[in-house]
Amino acid sequence: MTDDPGARFSEFLSRLTEALGPKGVSTDTQEIEPHLNDWRGRWKGSTPVLVKPASTEEVSKAMALCAEYGLAVNPQGGNSGMVNGSIPQGEVLISLKRMNHVREVDVLNDAMTLEAGVILTRAQEVADENGRLFPLSLGAQGVATIGGLIATNAGGAGVLRYGMMRDLVLGIEAVLPDGRVWNGLRGLRKDNTGYDLKQLFIGAEGTLGIVTAATLKLFPKPAVKETAWIIVESPAKAVELLQLAKAASGGAVTGFEIVPRFGLDLVLKHVPDVRDPLPSSADWRILMELSLPRVEGARDMIETLLGEAIVRGIAADAAVCGTEAQKAMVWKIRESVPIAERVHGKALKHDVSVPVSRVAEFMQRGAALARSMAPGVDIIAFGHVGDGNIHFNVTAPPGVDQDAFLNRDGLKVTEAIHDLIVSLNGSISAEHGIGRLKRDELAWRKPQVEMEMMRAVKKALDPDGRMNPGRIL
Repeated sequence: MTDDPGARFSEFLSRLTEALGPKGVSTDTQEIEPHLNDWRGRWKGSTPVLVKPASTEEVSKAMALCAEYGLAVNPQGGNSGMVNGSIPQGEVLISLKRMNHVREVDVLNDAMTLEAGVILTRAQEVADENGRLFPLSLGAQGVATIGGLIATNAGGAGVLRYGMMRDLVLGIEAVLPDGRVWNGLRGLRKDNTGYDLKQLFIGAEGTLGIVTAATLKLFPKPAVKETAWIIVESPAKAVELLQLAKAASGGAVTGFEIVPRFGLDLVLKHVPDVRDPLPSSADWRILMELSLPRVEGARDMIETLLGEAIVRGIAADAAVCGTEAQKAMVWKIRESVPIAERVHGKALKHDVSVPVSRVAEFMQRGAALARSMAPGVDIIAFGHVGDGNIHFNVTAPPGVDQDAFLNRDGLKVTEAIHDLIVSLNGSISAEHGIGRLKRDELAWRKPQVEMEMMRAVKKALDPDGRMNPGRIL
């Protein structure tokens, strides 16, 4: 190899194109451009080349060449992340979108093996076509890929019953930074043979290697889903309702989302084809979904549950969705809150979690804290009460420059909110990850021993620090 950097990179491109073919490599700026911008328009990146492998073997070849030439790598799935983890900053960009095959569906084992580029909605369809359920569901499911969902340990609306992405993965296949392939695609519920290595890659945001395929859990399809839109006077009442619903349904609650009246008003104002299912001046709404194994008695169960909640003063009012269209409507309201919020204005985003028992305390204290530090702010707090994950977003006061607020005064608000979260034994990142956005804060929030353990893992698997550098660590 020559010592001239330009000549070395040209040599790298030539060998890469020979290994992957012309379809697997691109330096076309127009083709690369969509990969360099995050979907919210906050970050802009750069890369000298877009690599588009179509197989694990091609990923291996590309990684081996990057290692040989000492080039850093940025893996990218659907580019729907929230923490600036998948936008390249000069690294070789490897997109897994061409790796979108269904390798196997094992119905008797309630498992399917998919490549990393499969879109989440396609994964849901594959499960449904085989009479099963893949329960992960989130707003970006039309673009998010299996590889990206694993890399970020995605959450979504079904965590209460089914868990995070790491709970849905039985095995993975990954390419290591030096190009070696680890085939850990074991469809086992029990495997007690040492360290559970797949868990290192789940939530690692591409900093340890590239996930190329995964064996995922499937579940029986519920016979019926009963959905209700409920009025409550406070987050504390919402938590009470959650406990009542879990007890009354035998743990069949699969969705339990809180929406503030202000968030609902923004959706009604900015999102077409929605209406208020149950007009009220109360401050909070709950979207509750039960997934039940039998149709018989399902409607009676949810109506009895809600009747008891109203009699006991836990809920103020409630409406059970009678049709699929009504169910789609209330879910559209919930999923449109971030969209309407974006139209309303730029916001400080806090993807945080606390024990469910402290959700109400956090929401009350967090709102008071933000308003005391920045009078006039709007607070849009919504999300997954069932697992303690609240999206606590704060928009700039009227008349204040939004970018200045986000990048100056707002930083103090975020630090104070995160201080509160830590005091409540919570997490500053519940489901969106760390990326570059929260990297520096993580370093001083985490106990030193935890950071040392994480750095030791990184050093062992990626000794040259070439995998998605600057993210997480």
